[in-house]
Amino acid sequence: MNTYKSILAVGSIALDTLETVNGNRDEILGGSATYFAAAAGLLVPVKLVGVVGNDFPQEGWDLFQSRSINTGNILCQDGATFRWGGKYSPDYSTRDTLFTELGVFENFQPEINETDKSTPLVFLGNIQPDLQSSVAKETAAAEYIVMDTMNLWIDLFPEKVKDVFGLAHILLINHEEAEQITGKIDIGDAATALLEAGPDIVVIKRGSDGAYLALGKKRFSVPVYPIEKVIDPTGAGDSFAGGFMAYLSMHNNPDFLDAVVFGSAMASFCVEGFGVETLISATKENFYNRVSTIKETIVMPHNI
Repeated sequence: MNTYKSILAVGSIALDTLETVNGNRDEILGGSATYFAAAAGLLVPVKLVGVVGNDFPQEGWDLFQSRSINTGNILCQDGATFRWGGKYSPDYSTRDTLFTELGVFENFQPEINETDKSTPLVFLGNIQPDLQSSVAKETAAAEYIVMDTMNLWIDLFPEKVKDVFGLAHILLINHEEAEQITGKIDIGDAATALLEAGPDIVVIKRGSDGAYLALGKKRFSVPVYPIEKVIDPTGAGDSFAGGFMAYLSMHNNPDFLDAVVFGSAMASFCVEGFGVETLISATKENFYNRVSTIKETIVMPHNI
């Protein structure tokens, strides 16, 4: 029997309402922690840290159970679960937020069971940077602390976001956010600036253009898996993180290029359907087939 390292993941658990050219959905399961768990949970054990209201549907608990997700650090409080609504442009290049109803998430303070603070792998989903910092400090002995962020937090709390950079080993960030916080248009320059801010490894997600890995002075480009049609890109970044960290869970001496490939393969499932539906229907066999396809087209590393 394989023994994998557990992942402790903190993030939002939400109900999303989506409008796209391919259809609309009301109050489907969403949130950074939900996407991450659905992705990573296909392959390895995950412990979730989050909060839901007492209106959180049974469907959500069933989802976590289907992936054998440890929910012992999820708080269930009186009030409404976090809700978010978004509308995508016809080509998915832009997204407008229709509404944000924080509910119980507004005053969320992560509570981690003492025995889980020593979990070897920690994912800091794109929640408020103060919360990320508090979790990072409580789990400082972790082998890898991996953080994500978003443009909202960079707008509101850029210095606090940078503080988390100093606590994380690995940073996952998209290309717009990387330019936003570094002021560097060139992706290589942005990666270098981000490495200098604290993390040992930086992965810049580039949407349909793949991902860019900066590791020391080496740079790698990893393509996306070619899918026929994007249905809903919500949660793709969190699904990428789930695949990436699943690889770390499975390997004592990880090859981070392979970890990015895992992330890219996992994200490809996410965008093929609404919410987590295609992540949940994904199989290990299909996943590894996509990993193999991506590996065949990787650009070899080069030095800066």
